[in-house]
Amino acid sequence: MSLEFDKIHSKIHSFESIENLVEQWRTDHKTIVFTNGCFDLLHFGHLHYLAAARDLGDKLVVGLNSADSVKRLKGAHRPLNDELTRQHLLAALQFVDAVVVFQEDTPFELIQCVRPDILVKGGDYQPNQIVGADIVLRGGGKVLSLPFVEGYSTTNLESKIRNSGV
Repeated sequence: MSLEFDKIHSKIHSFESIENLVEQWRTDHKTIVFTNGCFDLLHFGHLHYLAAARDLGDKLVVGLNSADSVKRLKGAHRPLNDELTRQHLLAALQFVDAVVVFQEDTPFELIQCVRPDILVKGGDYQPNQIVGADIVLRGGGKVLSLPFVEGYSTTNLESKIRNSGV
């Protein structure tokens, strides 16, 4: 592996290793932002959203739905990209500091582990509907819903590909 790929791979964490990393960041007085999603086919909307989330703090942790979780949430035809690819694509982004796969349908357990200062989701969620909001608010943190960039979604992209006749 190359040194650059090693840097990308070093951002991929287990529950255990993210807990240790987050504690180190807290010791260094870093503000930790958390978001989650399937991130199946990365597109401009994802990039805009993740960069905006990172702008809210010093470190961005992304919870990534496992392949099995995506199948349960989106259907048997998803994810289009495998788990390894999705992990590494996210980790390659300069504004993502850590990626952690979770097996459950929601990131509740991961949020309990990370205890972020700021919890962020996309614009289709009201802050009181965001899984883990209670944990973050109880810890004195913030829960925010960031606006979507109109016209970008993995579902629309998937449909476009399927209907292209290729």
